[in-house]
Amino acid sequence: MRALYDSKSKTMDDRGIKELFSNEAKYKTWLMFEAALAEAQAECGFIPKQAALDIKEAAKIENIDFEEMNRIYLKIGHGFVPFLKVLVKACPKESGKYIHYGITTQNIQQSSQLYMVKTVHDKYMKLLGEILENLSKLAEDNKDTVMTGRTHGRHATPITYGYKVSVWISDFIECVERMREAEKRVFKIMMGGAVGTFSSMPEVGIDVQKRVAELTGMYPMEVPSRNISTHKLEYMMNLSLMANICHKIGEEVYSTTLEEIAEVSEGFSKGTVGSSTMPHKINPKLAKGIVANSQKLYSLPGVGMYSAVRPYEGDSSSYMLFDGILEEALELTTEVLLRTEELTRTMVPHPERMLHNVLRNKGLDNTEYVMMKMADKLGKDEAHSLLYDIAIKTAADGEDFYTNLMKNSLISSEFTAEEVKALIDPRNYVGLSSELASKEAIRAHETAKFIQENYK
Repeated sequence: MRALYDSKSKTMDDRGIKELFSNEAKYKTWLMFEAALAEAQAECGFIPKQAALDIKEAAKIENIDFEEMNRIYLKIGHGFVPFLKVLVKACPKESGKYIHYGITTQNIQQSSQLYMVKTVHDKYMKLLGEILENLSKLAEDNKDTVMTGRTHGRHATPITYGYKVSVWISDFIECVERMREAEKRVFKIMMGGAVGTFSSMPEVGIDVQKRVAELTGMYPMEVPSRNISTHKLEYMMNLSLMANICHKIGEEVYSTTLEEIAEVSEGFSKGTVGSSTMPHKINPKLAKGIVANSQKLYSLPGVGMYSAVRPYEGDSSSYMLFDGILEEALELTTEVLLRTEELTRTMVPHPERMLHNVLRNKGLDNTEYVMMKMADKLGKDEAHSLLYDIAIKTAADGEDFYTNLMKNSLISSEFTAEEVKALIDPRNYVGLSSELASKEAIRAHETAKFIQENYK
């Protein structure tokens, strides 16, 4: 695995994803495609039906002599031919000669890789559903938890923590839509032969490819060129965008767990050690892993773009690169999603600390509220100038906002002391935070349910 394991959570369940990257999984997929190809060709009358039956029976992992395959590889140095030779040996002689009939190495390898990506993709969708369910609960439970909104790293107007979570939910739901919509473009197979022209089976090639796609739950390429890589780039870009949402959560959790802010905590398992020298350290381990793996992931689509433009009908330098970066993108994404699921499930908001922080400015964060009330009398521009002068004087001189408001005759003539206190209470100026949190919590639950029903 090329993902960054620094600060790996000891409680993380990989949902069986990592075994999908194994060599055994790769060989099983190669065998599946060779069997599906033979079945499709037999249905189209291109090879004998008995040959297809024999190939399907032989194309099982327990029938492959891996020691012999390795010996052949050391002799000829080709990454796929040794596999074919031992598969042929596992078949009856008359049927074995129809293995890999009319296609080329990359037809099986690239189709297989994208099939493996699809199996991982289905796991990712399930994880997205789990994350959305976690966020749904977090949003609903904290829809009225008042905290400071921040822009440019400074206090803006108040929000609730549920509203903050609703932003993440909205982003993730669009991510789910993007991932689903791309499936028909990304998970494609090719059976077009050496350069994609079906030269070895022109009469049946398109039908064979379509049938292989049906048998494997994939989509056929309209033009099965070995030199098309944009669908792989699209998927890596989608993974990067998905990781970016997780990264945003990780960055915010990382910063708001600081002792000086202390608005949330990561879930903590007793016995976890944060430092070899500082016994008191409790580090944001999940957030750190999300940040680091996301940052590494972002570089991979750019590398692929340089390789995707290789000229002519095929180039092994491009295949080799995409084999590596696509697998690495999956490994990194797996780490990001697993950490995000655990983080969103176990993180602990601290409402009392959020309230403490939003009250630090003693109502100054509600300047907009007072301004809008005064705009009814003075107009927006004049009201803004009035509140600007009071707010800047308060901030610059370290004075009390309430006192300065009451000193202003325009304000004190419009509002009683109790009304001014209500105007500058952050709990009275959170807009539709609660309503948006509840709405997105419902949408998150519904999307999670849809995923559960459609991805097994």
